[in-house]
Amino acid sequence: MTVERVPVSGGHITVETLMGSSDPILVIHGVSSQRMLWNWLHAEAPHLTLVAPDLRGRGDSVDVTGASSLARHADDLDAVLEALGLDSVHVCGMSMGAFAAVEFAARFPSRAKSLVLVDGGVPVEPPAGLTRDTVAAVFEDRIARTRQRWDDLDDYLDLLVSTSLPLLDRDDPLLREYAAHDLADGAIRLSTDAVVADATDVFFGDSRFRDLTVPIRFLHAQWSVGAGSPPMYSPQDIGALELTSVRALDGLDHAGTIMTAVGAAAVGETINDALRDGVSDGTR
Repeated sequence: MTVERVPVSGGHITVETLMGSSDPILVIHGVSSQRMLWNWLHAEAPHLTLVAPDLRGRGDSVDVTGASSLARHADDLDAVLEALGLDSVHVCGMSMGAFAAVEFAARFPSRAKSLVLVDGGVPVEPPAGLTRDTVAAVFEDRIARTRQRWDDLDDYLDLLVSTSLPLLDRDDPLLREYAAHDLADGAIRLSTDAVVADATDVFFGDSRFRDLTVPIRFLHAQWSVGAGSPPMYSPQDIGALELTSVRALDGLDHAGTIMTAVGAAAVGETINDALRDGVSDGTR
């Protein structure tokens, strides 16, 4: 494992590289997450070399100044590859990170060999009733928790599994490590302005998905938050896709697609497919 600080507009973002034997995979977390999201993937597929930044406004990159957007994340990710001496990589993004991956591949087509998109990235209609003006209200639970002090990690874990992560194992040590990375001196390291700006961009920005020419592999959850909840992508959405591969992750909700052993293993298998195909078509 190595951790580096990469200069970007407004400061420095922190990038951790989890070493394996494969070519590097750029992995991009979601809207209110941070780089520890990828520890489940590292546990299930330790052969993969994962380049995992804390995006601006999150975790160790919380103090980066300036407006957040998918385009700004794409520019930051380009800076990461430049700093690490990487010309091009396979890219995996989860949730908002998948939309950032799409923007990155569209802005820097020579940088992305392929995309693995985990329950995000594919254009989707905003949920019924959601407008630009109501995005902040939708994320109020995550915004509200940043106003509280969390001096006890167990209290914070209890909150996570009672709200946004109801199907995860409360006693999973990886979840504890993930939650601990959210906090510093009892405060959640998350810019609420970045959350609202990025979520607005996801649902109301101009997607460049149709501009992509790289192979795209897509995995999608059965539910959104908790068993029985409506998924982000409907069967009609899935049926209309013509991608390199589409894989349903039955029995998992949005978080479980990567924050469980089953979900992480499926993502690892899909990345393996991308690496294997990259060798056969000469893009590696």
